[in-house]
Order: sequence, then structure tokens, then C-alpha cells
Amino acid sequence: GGGLLEIGGEADTSQVKWAELKREERAMEKVLRCYGDDVSRLVDVCRQSIVFERMGQLLACLRAMHADDSVVLVRLKNRLSPSYDGEPTAGFRNVSVNLRVVGDAAQSFGVETHVCEVQLILRPFAELMRAEGHQQYVEFRNIRGE
Repeated sequence: GGGLLEIGGEADTSQVKWAELKREERAMEKVLRCYGDDVSRLVDVCRQSIVFERMGQLLACLRAMHADDSVVLVRLKNRLSPSYDGEPTAGFRNVSVNLRVVGDAAQSFGVETHVCEVQLILRPFAELMRAEGHQQYVEFRNIRGE
């Protein structure tokens, strides 16, 4: 479902795409194929996507994350950079943010060390990932052994 976001004082219609936790089978596959059995490198079990109409909205969101004292940015992959080689992702581009939520609520639940992933995506790329586009990516990823 979508929702109305307010970023930097400007309401927009960016859409949050609520995702389920990564399936156990895919998590194990990724640990074995990509991380040399190092489960500590698996940081996208809990993940969400936010779809933006405009680059300015995406940048405002990224700035808001950076400015939030209850968020610790762990890693950022800028797949929108002109220098990014799109071959490993079959041309798909986004900004992938790995972060930890460290506020009082997170601490009270004991999850302040858990790393989550938020994908910031421009709408044209999000539309490519619908149904058959995602299936094609999965096949491409499997061929590459990732």
C-alpha cells in the first residue's frame, strides 16, 4: 500500500512498499552464495522500499534519515550514480541504505543493533521490478550464482 509522506515540510505521494521479511530459504542461499557462510553480513532480512516520483524527493528522504538522531546509517549503496556498473543488478538502480534504529523504543525491544535495509527507488525502476521483471532478475541472479 501507499501512504502520504512528509519530507522536509513538503507532503508528497511517495509510496512505501511494505515488504515481508526475507524468506529463510533466500537468506540461507545468500549467506552461502554471496557471504562465504558469514551470516553477520546478511543485513536485508528486514527491508522496506520507498518509491519516489522525483529525485529531489529521494534526496530529501536521504537527508531526513541522516539528520535523525534515532537512526545510524551503516552503509549506503548509490546505484543511481553514473559511475555505478548496472550489470550485477541487470540494470536495476536504487539507493540502498543499511541502517540501525537506536531510539528509546528500539532499545526497549533490544533491537538497536539490528541492521535493516531501506531501498529508495525512483518510480520507473520500481515499475520494472513488478511481477515478471522481478522474476527475470531472480533468474539472472541465479545464473550469476548470487
